[in-house]
Amino acid sequence: MSLVDPAVSRHEPIPPYPPAEVRRESDGAAVRGEAAIDLGLRHAGSRRVRLAWELQGAPGAPVVLVAGGISAHRHLAPSEAFPEPGWAGGLAESGRTLDPARCRLLAFDYVGADGALDVPIDTADQADAVVALLDLLGIDRLHAFVGYSYGALVGLQFAVRHPVRLQRLVAVSGAHRAHPYAAAWRALQRRAVALGQLQCADAQGLSLARQFAMLSYRTQEEFAERFDAPPEIVNGRVRVAAEDYLDAAGARYVARTPINAWLRLSESIDLHRIEPAAVGVPTTVVAVEGDRLVPLADSVALVEGLGPRGCLRVLRSPYGHDAFLKETDRIDALLHTALQPHGDAA
Repeated sequence: MSLVDPAVSRHEPIPPYPPAEVRRESDGAAVRGEAAIDLGLRHAGSRRVRLAWELQGAPGAPVVLVAGGISAHRHLAPSEAFPEPGWAGGLAESGRTLDPARCRLLAFDYVGADGALDVPIDTADQADAVVALLDLLGIDRLHAFVGYSYGALVGLQFAVRHPVRLQRLVAVSGAHRAHPYAAAWRALQRRAVALGQLQCADAQGLSLARQFAMLSYRTQEEFAERFDAPPEIVNGRVRVAAEDYLDAAGARYVARTPINAWLRLSESIDLHRIEPAAVGVPTTVVAVEGDRLVPLADSVALVEGLGPRGCLRVLRSPYGHDAFLKETDRIDALLHTALQPHGDAA
């Protein structure tokens, strides 16, 4: 299967990646590896990119690909071989719908997440990278693609471009396009980074962008509950109660994120656009009432465009766009329903 979209690229089909470039480490139940492949990018032609993945769970069990926001990575949850905490937290542990004892969980680092790729990156490119990864691992078809935030956008692209490789999709806090308000918000964050670079203060610029982002991820209700304290005067300046929290969030993000990776993946969200009717698999859309980045109206429009393939679930949470990381029990219950057999072919 060619990884190049002929409608958007003039390059010839990409040859198979050399097997010698694959590196793996494993404890039997968990496998982590990486490979260099040539991938046809929608806006930049053929590029050499790095695929890094982790696969854990019961051998032979149905494979579920789990993808999170632009800060997510290949490590979902602790295992014997890789005991460090994963980004998915309680969503991928014993007794949950995504219990590694009952299914195989696959996750990968997004193309561009290492900061080495300084070109526009489309969600379609990420979807094509997933196909390359499935081919590399010998996986014909995913039981499900569970995508949160940016991962939901990638999942939607995957369901449009490669429906034969997927049984069902769960798209949480992600829609068919970037809302103009959210796109404007991200554009200002990228300007903060650019201003920091002009001032030779790259880390400060990225930290400020992350702090702006935190305001868009959460809700007024949460801030009212957590930070309803009088401001203080510190060194002659007024400091409000939320600033310590925002500073800490920015510092943590700068410590682990290449600036170029953040810029290109932020742009990728705004490049995202699909036609809902083109989604080729049963899809559960999970929307959060009060999400400032993916308004409920956009999720409704997505489901309406999906037609009989679409199903909408709505929850309200003070955590807004970040509800998928905080509302573990409620999200798990939604996943349990969404991933039950519906009579479609295996």
